[in-house]
Amino acid sequence: MSNLPSSGRQLRTEVTSAGELKLSLVDVDIAPPKPEQVIVRIEASPINPSDLGLLLGMADVSTARQVGSDNNPAISAQVPEKILPALKARWDESMPVGNEGGGVVVAAGDSDAAQALVGKTVGVLGGAMYGEYRTLHVSQCLVMHDGVTPRESASCFVNPLTALGMVETMNREGFKALIHTAAASNLGQMLQKICLNDGVALVNIVRKPEQAELLRSVGATYVCDSSQDTFIADLTAAIAETGAYLAFDATGGGELANQILIAMEAAANQTATEYSRYGSTQDKQVYIYGGLERRPTTLTRSYGMQWSVGGWLLTPFLQKVGPARAEELRQRVADEIKTTFASGYTEEISLVQALQVETLQAYALQATGKKFLINPTL
Repeated sequence: MSNLPSSGRQLRTEVTSAGELKLSLVDVDIAPPKPEQVIVRIEASPINPSDLGLLLGMADVSTARQVGSDNNPAISAQVPEKILPALKARWDESMPVGNEGGGVVVAAGDSDAAQALVGKTVGVLGGAMYGEYRTLHVSQCLVMHDGVTPRESASCFVNPLTALGMVETMNREGFKALIHTAAASNLGQMLQKICLNDGVALVNIVRKPEQAELLRSVGATYVCDSSQDTFIADLTAAIAETGAYLAFDATGGGELANQILIAMEAAANQTATEYSRYGSTQDKQVYIYGGLERRPTTLTRSYGMQWSVGGWLLTPFLQKVGPARAEELRQRVADEIKTTFASGYTEEISLVQALQVETLQAYALQATGKKFLINPTL
């Protein structure tokens, strides 16, 4: 601990009861680690959609303005009045941000498990990663193999385990193939690689031709572009060929989940031998796991009665599969972090740059192929 500073900078978010979002940097004390704890110098932490939900507090980023100073910047923005009541539980509370990251263990408690991690590069999960240092229990650290950098370790939890969780859910629920939306994302590319390795048919849904080409370049066979007039016909044909009656939808709002169910029912009816007013007997499941589209979810219920739409979240999934299976999935991520689970970033920014209005408005777009990484050491 003698070489560590007494405090480190940390990014904080606050939504006031008056409807103002405040983003700032604060100094946080670094306490000596307890026996089963380590202190990690965070060198990389991705900006995921799940991070933006907490960071931005559903504020209107077009109203963002710079406050504070050049060395200690802060941002203020307005939260729409109609949204503010839904955020009451977090009113006037300064909260740390950042679900996951990568770094080096620089201090440890006196237990054998903690001491064994000193000097190791680790991927870490536990919140408050947009900061210079993070104190964590040893169980929150995933040790990387020699030669793996903190940057390569930064996205080793949320996207990799979500992608693995989709395949695991498919197997547990008796389906044999998958559909995935916003499929050209980092997560989508990981899922495609997993499915290729595991022999699982995957139907990818994108919204631009260049995204379709990107997925084909990593081995995708089935890619359906929602911007094309033939989208529903293409999707129906892919479902009929693969038997993909389980979908994971990252958009959440709008009509996409509905379109998927329509295509599923049309594919199932291709093999029907008689008419039923209740629709096909094929189970059709769409899990919404993201909220890229903020419009209400529209369902026309034009696909019989054997269907379901629900939510899917990583943490409850890991609790459901149990610690032993969860650890197996984590180890697979560590073993394949340079291949299957490799992440790419278009921008690497400092904590100070993260609180510049122009930069914030760029990463708030959540644009496919535009992933930002915060490096607190810059």
